[in-house]
Amino acid sequence: MSLSLGMLLIVVALLFATGIYCLLVTRNMMRILLGLEILTKGVTLLLAGVGYLSGNMATVQAFIITVIIIEVVVFVVAAGIMLGAFRHNNTLDTRKLNNLKG
Repeated sequence: MSLSLGMLLIVVALLFATGIYCLLVTRNMMRILLGLEILTKGVTLLLAGVGYLSGNMATVQAFIITVIIIEVVVFVVAAGIMLGAFRHNNTLDTRKLNNLKG
């Protein structure tokens, strides 16, 4: 059981590191959104692993479904914002989005 816990923590740490790297380094909005998705997949995997180890899978499944629903809503809203920004500026680079007037 400790080997599976170690592997789980390694995979979750890699997902977190990859997501944080995508959020901090890139200036492309699509890559930022993909980094956010990778982070939420790491959270989902961590929740599933904790639920399996604690033996309380029913509660954890409810949390995972909630995380997935929130993730989809965030993705749809962010994709809409990206589409509007791309139509207005013809780029997804955040450094070139300086004229955000209502």
